[in-house]
Amino acid sequence: MLPVEPVLRRVDEGFEGSVGRLCELLRIPSVSTDPAHAGEVRRAAQWCVDTLSELGFDASIRETAGHPMVVAHHPGPAGSGSEGAVPHVLYYGHYDVQPPDPLDLWTSPPFEPQIVEAERGRRVVARGAVDDKGQVMTFIEAFRAWKEVHGTIPIRATVLLEGEEETGSPSLVPFLKANAAELQADFCLVTDTNAWDVDAPAITTRLRGMLYMEVTLAGPSHDLHSGLFGGAVPNPINVLVGILGQIHDAEGRVQFDGFYDSIREPSAEQAAQIRGLPFDEARFLGSAGLAHGQGEAGRTLLERLWTRPTCDINGIWGGYTGEGSKTVIAAKASCKLSCRLVPGQDPAAVEASIRRFFEQRLPPDCKVSFRRFGNSPGVEVPTDTPWMGAVRAGLKDATGNEPVLIGSGGSIPIVGWFKEHLGLDAALVGFGLDDDRIHSPNEKFELRCLQNGIRSHAAVMGRLAAGR
Repeated sequence: MLPVEPVLRRVDEGFEGSVGRLCELLRIPSVSTDPAHAGEVRRAAQWCVDTLSELGFDASIRETAGHPMVVAHHPGPAGSGSEGAVPHVLYYGHYDVQPPDPLDLWTSPPFEPQIVEAERGRRVVARGAVDDKGQVMTFIEAFRAWKEVHGTIPIRATVLLEGEEETGSPSLVPFLKANAAELQADFCLVTDTNAWDVDAPAITTRLRGMLYMEVTLAGPSHDLHSGLFGGAVPNPINVLVGILGQIHDAEGRVQFDGFYDSIREPSAEQAAQIRGLPFDEARFLGSAGLAHGQGEAGRTLLERLWTRPTCDINGIWGGYTGEGSKTVIAAKASCKLSCRLVPGQDPAAVEASIRRFFEQRLPPDCKVSFRRFGNSPGVEVPTDTPWMGAVRAGLKDATGNEPVLIGSGGSIPIVGWFKEHLGLDAALVGFGLDDDRIHSPNEKFELRCLQNGIRSHAAVMGRLAAGR
């Protein structure tokens, strides 16, 4: 068995080089939502191909209907014998990033990475620093350390990097279906989540799903003068906000029929860990400029974030919103509505319940229409797979701390898609922090988290190769 200790030393000795290579990737403005950046998205994909090829992978760009995928394969150590002699891991990440707007809120240009000193030490500030280029580099640099010390990596590895994660991954499912045989592995390792804190690693075991809709309520055939018609006809804005105001009761519970009926509660181990975590609620709220939490009564803040479903109004519009006054009763009013769903909830059933909720509350002469922009169920990641023990042990080897089992309030649909289309369970191991300003100006990645991430992936590979 190839020893891990010299690999970890190499990670530490070569860390400044790792930071420099991350900065190279961060300088590429791979904004997938903007067609003007299509060439830069492809340039980032090629950078990943070139880097993985240097490390002994058979790497290539794969075309899709949208931005390209990067697929790379490494056979593992020479002389390992049959394919099953060492584990085969599918590593997933994405190389595309969110738009940097609003630019005037950045303290430095978003695609000119800056290394700055802060309370936790050095950090890199740039768009994509943690989501997800920095996290992708944690396993790429771990491959590098293994190769530099031992000439190879100790496991079989397939890397799948996509360029459309920030636009909803429209090409991913067709790609998984078309390439299922090539992408087979023992399990998938996803690095697009958070650690518990800067030094304590975490494995995310629960993800909330998402149902996102637009609701439009229509009344009069055209905009009306509020003096001539006000008080005599339905006002779509009034009607819409009246219905929206009924979504939550006084205890913060969502009032859609059957919304909570099929929820699967966390396991006893997960529930005990959530209750025992040293969570600083004041600091969490303070990072958002708040002092008081809100939500479903009788639940702690972490329970509400990780184990309970939500419904939020993300935008609302109608009528006149320009400068000055215009006394008008609008013909239409609209809102954006999102539900974060937990394991056990069926997105289609929730959508049907939402439709009924609005339709049952319409006054005469009003109509409602709906658009759905996406839906995915909540996900539970099994913790009793043969691979999870090695992942947990490797994280402890690298950081000296036992990894925490946590949930996530966010949604990562690809975890469910890997299970559905490839039959693979996933381990979600990430190194971001709650205050990394993901999708916001001044996105950052603590360099301690980057180094912990590289060390962790290197140690996990060693544990997997050793069979424990």
